[in-house]
Amino acid sequence: MTDPYYILSCEIMEDLVLQAVSALKKLDSKDFRVLNAIERGMARYEIVPVQQIAKLAGLNLNETNIRLSKLHKLGLIWRSIGPYVGYVLKVVGYDCLALNALSKANIVEAIGRKLGVGKEADVYDALSPSGERIALKFHRLGRTSFRQTRRYRVYIGERRHISWLYQSRLAAEKEYEALNLLYPKVHVPTPIGHNRHVVVTSYIPGVPLYEIKELDDPEALLKSIIEDIRTAYNIGVIHGDLSEYNVIVDIETSEYVIIDWPQWVSTAHPSAELLLKRDIRNVLNFFRRRFNIRLDFDSVYSYVKSSKIKIEEQDK
Repeated sequence: MTDPYYILSCEIMEDLVLQAVSALKKLDSKDFRVLNAIERGMARYEIVPVQQIAKLAGLNLNETNIRLSKLHKLGLIWRSIGPYVGYVLKVVGYDCLALNALSKANIVEAIGRKLGVGKEADVYDALSPSGERIALKFHRLGRTSFRQTRRYRVYIGERRHISWLYQSRLAAEKEYEALNLLYPKVHVPTPIGHNRHVVVTSYIPGVPLYEIKELDDPEALLKSIIEDIRTAYNIGVIHGDLSEYNVIVDIETSEYVIIDWPQWVSTAHPSAELLLKRDIRNVLNFFRRRFNIRLDFDSVYSYVKSSKIKIEEQDK
C-alpha cells in the first residue's frame, strides 16, 4: 500500500510543490545561496543579471554560472537571454526555498495530497516532525492580474515594482498575522509557522459551507459565526471577504473554522465599516437563501459593534 505522504526526498511528480520537494535532495548550500541571491535581486530587477547574482551569492562568476545551469535544468529558475543574460525564480524555485526553510525549522516533515486549489492559493496535506497532521497554504497571487492585486491588497501600498513572489510573501505574512491575533478567541486554524509565501496551520477537516445542504442546527452556526465576527472586530480585525466559501464545517462534529485572512483590514482602515457590513450581509444572505434563517441586518451590525444589543429575528 502506498504511503499517502511523500517525504521531503520523494521522486519528482507533475505537481509543482512536489517537484520542489523532489529538487531539495539535489541541492547543496551553494545552490541555495544562488536561489536566495535571485530572490533578493528580484526586489530590484525584473530579470536579475548574472553579475548581480554572483555578487549577492558571494561566489565567483564561474561558480555562479555552474550553479545557475544546474538550477535551470531542475526547473527552479527561468533564464532570459535578451539585452543581457539574467534569471528569475519560477514558482517551483520559490516553493523550494520555503520548504527548505520550513524543514530546517522542524515545522514540516512530509507533504501529502493537495487539499484545495483557489484563485490565490493552494493548500496541501502535510505532517510535522512529530507526526501531527497539518496544512500548508501556498499563496499564489500571480494567478490574479497585477492590477487587481494592487487594487485590493492594502499591504502592497504604492510600490512601483513588486514581483509576484513578493506579493505572495506579503499575503502569507498578513494572513499569519491575522491568525495570531485571532487564535484561539475566534474559530480559525491554529497558526503553526510561516516562511515566505507559505503559511502552516493545523489540519482543517470538513467541507466549505456553500457545499452543505443540511445542518442539524444552522441557526446556532450562524450565530456562532456572528460571534466570531464580533470578537474579531473587538480585537481590531475585519475579515474583508467573508462568505460561505471560506467557512469550513466538519459535518460529523459541527465544528468549523473561518479561513482565508490575507485581505483582512484593521478597524481603523478607511474602508473598515464598508467591509464589515459586506461580511455580515454575505453571511446573512447565505443563511437566508439556504436555510431560511432571517436575522435583521441592522440588529446584527449593531450587535457586532456593541455587546449590549440583542440580535432580533426578522418577521417572516
